[in-house]
Amino acid sequence: MSDPIRTRQDGGVLEVVIDRPKANAIDLSTSRALGLIFRDFRDDPALRVAIVSGAGEKFFCAGWDLKAAASGDAVEGDYGVGGFGGLQELRDLNKPVICAVNGICCGGGLEIALSADLIIAAEHATFALPEIRSGTVADAASIKLPKRIPYHIAMDMLLTGRWLDVHEAHRWGFVNEVLPADRLMERAWELARLLESGPPLVYAAIKEIVREAEGSTFQTAMNKVTKRQFATVDKLYSSEDQLEGARAFAEKRSPIWKGK
Repeated sequence: MSDPIRTRQDGGVLEVVIDRPKANAIDLSTSRALGLIFRDFRDDPALRVAIVSGAGEKFFCAGWDLKAAASGDAVEGDYGVGGFGGLQELRDLNKPVICAVNGICCGGGLEIALSADLIIAAEHATFALPEIRSGTVADAASIKLPKRIPYHIAMDMLLTGRWLDVHEAHRWGFVNEVLPADRLMERAWELARLLESGPPLVYAAIKEIVREAEGSTFQTAMNKVTKRQFATVDKLYSSEDQLEGARAFAEKRSPIWKGK
C-alpha cells in the first residue's frame, strides 16, 4: 500500500498531500502520521509555511474513515499529537498554514481546513458537516465554525448537514479565494512564497495573540501584549528582526528576515 501522506519541501515551504483513495478519508494511523508531520513542521526553524491539500480531483478529504471505524478504529481513539488530522489540537503552531481545497471537503476534512490560516478552493469544491446524519457530532466544527461565519449559517450547517458550494462558502467568508482547478496549487504556492518571504517572528506573534485572545477579553489580551507576556511577542521585541525592519524602512530597502 502506498504512503497515505505525501510531503514535499522546497525552501521554507512544506507541502502535505492526503492521498488515501477514494475519498482521502482519515483513519487513526493516518491521523497520527499527520500529527508527526505537522509537529516536525512546527519545530523545524528552516520551515516557515505549510500547504495542505488532497490527492486527486474529486476529494480534499471526506473526514473520518467510517470503513475503518466499522473495522474497529474507535472514534475516541488515539488520533496522535495534533488531534484529528494532526492540526486542530497541535499546540503552539505559530507558523502559517494554507489549505488548498481541491474537491469535496466534509466532516473532519472541513475541520482540518478550519484549522488552517488561509483557505483557497477550486471552483468545484463543496463543503458540509454531515455528522448529524450518522448520529455523531462535528465537535471541532461546533466550536470553531460559529466564530468564523455568521452564527445562523454555522448552525444551519451543523443542524441540517446541508452542502455549500464554493461560492456560498466564499460569500460567508471561510474561503479566501475561488480558483479554477488547474490554478489551485499554483496559487497555493504563490501565497506560500509570499509568506515565506515575510517576518517569521511577526507571524508567530500574530498567531499566538489571535489564538490566546479567542478566550480573553480585549483588554486582557492587550495587557498581555503590552507587558510582553506572550512568549512570541517578548521574543519579537528583543529580536534582530525588529531592528532589521526599522533599518530597512529607514534605508528604503527590503528587509532580510533571519527569524531571530
